[in-house]
Amino acid sequence: MADDVNLDPTEYTVDQLKEKLAAVDDPETLDAALAAEREGDDRKTAREAIQTRIEALDEETEGGEPADTDHEEEDADEGEVSYEVENHTRDKKHVRALKGGEYRDMWVYCETQGGELLDVSKEMLGKARELMDTYNREYDESERVVGVLVGDEMTDLADEVLAYGADVALYHEDDRLERFRHKPYTEIVSDMARGGAEPPNWATGNPGTEPTAEWRDYDKPRYFLFPATNNGRDLSAQVQGELDSGLASDCSGLFIEEELISNPVKTGEPGEKVEFERVLHMKRPDFSGFEYSTILCLDNPGREFHPQGCSVIPGSFDPIDPDYEKEGERIEHDLTLPDDWFRVDVTEFDRLDEGVDLTGHEVVVALGRGIGDDPTRGIELGLDLVDAFDDAALGLSRGVVTASYDVDGHVADYVAEERQIGETGQEVAPTLYVAAGISGAVQHKVGMDESDTIVAVNTDPDARIRDFSDYFVEGDLFEVLPRLTESVKAGELKAKAEASDD
Repeated sequence: MADDVNLDPTEYTVDQLKEKLAAVDDPETLDAALAAEREGDDRKTAREAIQTRIEALDEETEGGEPADTDHEEEDADEGEVSYEVENHTRDKKHVRALKGGEYRDMWVYCETQGGELLDVSKEMLGKARELMDTYNREYDESERVVGVLVGDEMTDLADEVLAYGADVALYHEDDRLERFRHKPYTEIVSDMARGGAEPPNWATGNPGTEPTAEWRDYDKPRYFLFPATNNGRDLSAQVQGELDSGLASDCSGLFIEEELISNPVKTGEPGEKVEFERVLHMKRPDFSGFEYSTILCLDNPGREFHPQGCSVIPGSFDPIDPDYEKEGERIEHDLTLPDDWFRVDVTEFDRLDEGVDLTGHEVVVALGRGIGDDPTRGIELGLDLVDAFDDAALGLSRGVVTASYDVDGHVADYVAEERQIGETGQEVAPTLYVAAGISGAVQHKVGMDESDTIVAVNTDPDARIRDFSDYFVEGDLFEVLPRLTESVKAGELKAKAEASDD
């Protein structure tokens, strides 16, 4: 044991302190040094150096005689050792496999409803396949896409998950899981990701166990995608918390590449630059879609954050064409589900009407307050343009939904909140988006900004929507829409578009 039992870290630089710590093997000295640093200069790198020495000392004593600390009391008669375990939850470094763990594969939670995959699940699988194909070429050809399924009848859906891009379909079946339940779904998906490992429980002194899954040889997934649906948002936050990582919510863009970082929180030293590899860049809309941020889940010195996880906005990506001849692994997950996880039972329920789904159409014609001079006529003109296309739908801005326009009965069914596009409505990404009489508030922009081509019709040449439109027609929608409809029916717009492509 070192003689320097009153080590004062504030008297040393970080490098000098590291040399001193190497000779200290007294837990009390280390605890006192850590407390002194926090009360003094509170240097992050110094605290981490002390913590690293504490962990190294723990590893040296693991499996042998326990260290002589005030956290243990020996029973002379029985020859047994009992422990008073500290609360380590404030320091996540104590969680197993966070330092030096093995992380592989991109996992995709595939949400289902009524025995079918949601479209967003297929979209995420397609994006994951694209990302991992590139990843396999640049980094490691053996890493895979793992599709995750939880429900009551998952065997057939496992084949579909493989067809839409996964290499592995990992599923858990139980007839009690017909509908989403927060507790069992969280426990099952977390157990899948940990590979059957038992997480640490410092309240009881249990340090956890190693993974037991035979089909994989790593601790946790490298990446994890969830759908940004009601249930997906719920599940993603809880699972990522259980796996001791972070979450980027409501993302619409993903790519993997290196990132050079100089932030001392991530590098460990001011002025030092570190290149992080295999970083999932997660792009999400902020300020109601007015700006976009890219979220990175980067490790801290001595602290690893995995999986790098996010929830994905439905409609952000295109699914790939399914290949039902594609080979892949189908793995059934085994976990005993305690009855206590099913304390709440749904005895009866009502199914809502299917409603209006504006996503998935090639064309969306959206109407705004510009129809105010003659709302009935304005909606009729919008419907005429919709009918001129093979696959189109009518949408509305929030201004129309909240305006309570007096419209004739035959179009009243179309003035409904379920057709609203925007931050508090639906988000669409059609090939063509026609915005007629819409000013372009940021709340509306977030609902249609991912459209391939945006055509705006407005009498105000300074309307905000002009800034993010591909084509702007200055004119009255009551005059412009009929001409657009005639051109579409005559095939003139298509011919001009093909000519411009050449």
